[in-house]
Amino acid sequence: MEIFVELSIIIGIAVLIAGIMRLLKQPLIIGYILTGIIVSPYFLNIVSSTETIVVFSQIGVALLLFIVGISLSPRVIKEVGKVSLVTGIGQIIFTSLIGFFISRLLGFSILVSLYIAIALTFSSTIIIMKLLSDKKDLDKLYGKISIGFLLVQDIFAIILLMIISSFSSRLKLSGISLQSFIIGAIFIGGFILISIYILPKLSTFFAKSQEFLFLFSIGWGMGLAALFHYIGFSMEIGALVAGITLSMSPYHYEISSKLRPLRDFFVILFFILLGSQMVFGNISQFIIPAVIFSLFILIGNPLIVMILMGMLGYKKKTGFQAGFTVAQISEFSLILIALGVTVGHLTNEILSLITIVGLITIAGSTYLILYSNKIYPHLAKYLSIFERKKVKEIEKEFKGYGVILFGYNRIGYDLLKSFKKLKKKVLVVDYNPETIVELYKKGIECRYGDVDDEEFLSELNLTKTKMIVSTIPEFETNLLLINKIRQMNKKAIIIVVSHNIEETGLLYGKGATYVIMPHFLGGSHASMMINKHGLNLNGFLKEKKKHIKQLKTKKRLGHEHPKAEKHR
Repeated sequence: MEIFVELSIIIGIAVLIAGIMRLLKQPLIIGYILTGIIVSPYFLNIVSSTETIVVFSQIGVALLLFIVGISLSPRVIKEVGKVSLVTGIGQIIFTSLIGFFISRLLGFSILVSLYIAIALTFSSTIIIMKLLSDKKDLDKLYGKISIGFLLVQDIFAIILLMIISSFSSRLKLSGISLQSFIIGAIFIGGFILISIYILPKLSTFFAKSQEFLFLFSIGWGMGLAALFHYIGFSMEIGALVAGITLSMSPYHYEISSKLRPLRDFFVILFFILLGSQMVFGNISQFIIPAVIFSLFILIGNPLIVMILMGMLGYKKKTGFQAGFTVAQISEFSLILIALGVTVGHLTNEILSLITIVGLITIAGSTYLILYSNKIYPHLAKYLSIFERKKVKEIEKEFKGYGVILFGYNRIGYDLLKSFKKLKKKVLVVDYNPETIVELYKKGIECRYGDVDDEEFLSELNLTKTKMIVSTIPEFETNLLLINKIRQMNKKAIIIVVSHNIEETGLLYGKGATYVIMPHFLGGSHASMMINKHGLNLNGFLKEKKKHIKQLKTKKRLGHEHPKAEKHR
């Protein structure tokens, strides 16, 4: 009963602190760590049932990594793309090298410096996904690239945790057990084969009952975690492998969504335990290192990403926004350091140091990401050094065009086919260099540019353009585009995209000729087919064949339909 009362008090304090974090627009993870500090022996000294909370926190970490593993589908990895792979690997290499150099200058040993340097490379996928979702930026170019290189970081973290888990407190860095690696590789290979050939066939049986699917998921994850612990690896690695083996299941989204509430509860206890274990006795000697590491993460990491993306031909604004997504350390960083303490490589003082860096960088990067659009105009002129003057030398001298399409994506692909019937010169504008290269190879007139850049819009000869179409869903971008066009051309047909009824009304009021609302068009199209074919089965079967052919073409081109929850 004592542990129940203790947990009740701790959760109550966590609710209060988390509420304050919400008001400050901060991730709740900060509130959890602060709760741990408050209930620690240095303040309220509430935590007495440490062993029970440790077990709960281990379950939380296992569930966290299990769900991360579920998202690491080979299909997703294939879609990461060149820029995410290059940026992700480049950021890991440069951040770890510079971090190691800084650690050594600050007087840390080689082993401690290695841990710190690697911990500084990880960025929080969970926090970034939440912030990008709140900003509705998951579908933006920088959002997609960020998700891609965060995925690369997660894969690197998996490999690293496997290496660390093969250590024991009696082994040094050179004492990795080859036998453990071989056994681990055999187990992982075996379970991957099971996930490919056996689990998919059983998925339908599991999914017949929601309760059974939930129970099976927990049993599979915890069972593999326990098995890996038994053969000498950490249970966290087992949980990751368990998640990866379920990532190919057609029900992996449902499994992930059902386990999240359970994961959130136990992960809360992990971060509370982390805060309660912080050592403040000699913390004064770590204040300067904490500030230096935090500044490196908040400033150095974004600079590394901007340099790499600039070299790949991306606009400075895209690199700037993507850079802020790596301006914090992650839960993986804290798990890595905690694991280092467990195997005897690190002390609690180092754990306290990295936790402080985590608090500073997570808080700072949250504001940087949320207000990046307001910060950018003040720094734009200084960021030109990160932007290449030409993109793969495929831009041509600009001429006048009858139709201009801003944004070649799912909608733009279909519109481009219709434009050819107008017998007018068509120009496609996009700010993804890879898209521009693709269009150039197809012989389509294209220009690399950012619609949010007023100087770029001024360069376009819009005075004689008959039609301008924007497939970009951002309200502010379309508003800027409409205002700029109407200043130069009162008679142009302006078509834009919106996912919000109120914003659609405002766009019409500012001069849009027509606003495409994709969610409503689906119902209109179905209604037109019913009016056309009535109850004629053959008519609908013809539409079906045509639709399947279109979907195959779009899949081949890499087009995907956005998830329903992204737009209201």
